[in-house]
Amino acid sequence: MRRNRYEGFLLIFGLAVLAAGSCAKQQESAPAAPTNEAKAPTPPGGGKIPVTTASAEAKAEFLKGQDLADKLLITDSLQHFEKAVALDPNFALAELNLATSAPTGNGFFEHLHKAVGLADKASNGERLLILGTEAGANNDLLKQKEYFDQLVAAYPNDERAHFSLGGYYFAQQDYPQAIEHYKKALELEPNYSNAYNLLGYAYRQAGDYPNAEKAFQRYIELIPKDPNPYDSYAELLLKMGRFDDSIVQYRKALEVDPNFLNAHQGIAMDLLYLGKPREATAELENSARKARNDGERRTALFAQTVVDIDGGKFAKALEEVDQQYALGEKTHDVPAMAFDRGLRGNILVEMGKADQARAEFDRAVELVEGSDLSQEIKDNTKLVHHFNLATVAVAKKNFAAAKKEADAYRTGVASSKNPLQKRFAHELDGTIALAEKDYDKALAELPQANLQNPYNLYRLGQAYQGKGDKEKAKEFFTKAANFNGLPSQNYAYIRLKAKALAGGEKKA
Repeated sequence: MRRNRYEGFLLIFGLAVLAAGSCAKQQESAPAAPTNEAKAPTPPGGGKIPVTTASAEAKAEFLKGQDLADKLLITDSLQHFEKAVALDPNFALAELNLATSAPTGNGFFEHLHKAVGLADKASNGERLLILGTEAGANNDLLKQKEYFDQLVAAYPNDERAHFSLGGYYFAQQDYPQAIEHYKKALELEPNYSNAYNLLGYAYRQAGDYPNAEKAFQRYIELIPKDPNPYDSYAELLLKMGRFDDSIVQYRKALEVDPNFLNAHQGIAMDLLYLGKPREATAELENSARKARNDGERRTALFAQTVVDIDGGKFAKALEEVDQQYALGEKTHDVPAMAFDRGLRGNILVEMGKADQARAEFDRAVELVEGSDLSQEIKDNTKLVHHFNLATVAVAKKNFAAAKKEADAYRTGVASSKNPLQKRFAHELDGTIALAEKDYDKALAELPQANLQNPYNLYRLGQAYQGKGDKEKAKEFFTKAANFNGLPSQNYAYIRLKAKALAGGEKKA
């Protein structure tokens, strides 16, 4: 599984998903010198990104944590990064890895802030990794790309530099560029297993399933005693609709590591798509029992929320969101709490309770505004609020208000120059047009939206249906119905409706 734990928190603020696995490559020589290394020139030929710490013990702990994080054994990696920081409080790269491995939103931002504060004490390569991650968290994608481009230029022979830039392109859905950099990483280090993992995902997202399968099978060959390769291959099989085969691979991941809880989540989705929601719930209950921290508890709860949305049990889904919120409230985890308020708002919109949804979206903004999160994050939260208010207005059929909010959102997106947010602007304009039965405009806007969101595939089916094009409508309803993703509220809202429409049945 590819996802970072903090990804959901960032998305609710409208921020970029950060480049995955942006950890520096370890050196085989003695530990690097402490603070003066940051001023050193780039080694001839590009070299490898150094690991800057004054403590050999801290470096050893860091490398153990990095190896585990590469294998997506995130919870297991945390103790090593924490030990590294305890041994060397100036260890910037360890702080960055604590951020990207954090089980909570608060933890992510806390450790990222510390890493930024220490960046000038690290090497140039480490500084670029840290600042690139910060730029992504602050929604400055142009700056993020600039940092990662500099990283590749300074360290062209470092596989992790290319891996980080590949992660940037992956997040922007530029899969050909992502594939290019993952392949370059593998040219530099043929046994770099994590690059095969992300290469497989990039091929999968691009719809090239044969090459995705080859990449994941090679990933398994490289580290057959680790759980994530089986999990990643299982996710591809899930996407392809080979649900029974997918479950077999997920079970292999759990045989290797019973605490690899991502696999339970995948099995639950396989069971759900096989028409076995009770068995899916039992799988998630097992995952929740095994959870070792609030991050893992939230993961199980969110997946169960999706199962209940899929089954039309919206009231129960709201109860589960409340349980997630209580976990965040316990530690005043503002990013998590804001995410949960937004999730409640979206569910209430689907229930036709627009005014209650508005209150939830307003509360999410208030939480962020009253926090110590950066001004950039607060500004992005307010920008996303225009998007949410537009969806509320559409639900109330107040199209003038919806267009006003959409205009405000589009203006903000134009200044942010965020490619993903531009897709959201097209989604919003297409959704409004669809609600107004302006099918031509909907069909002009929605293809420019995020088509990795199955709800937009469903909307395209509705637009073609409105135009009377039954063949194209069925094509998109079928694509939406067979999206076969990991837990996603957007898929859960439309999966069964799209399935009925794809089969020519009356919409539920």
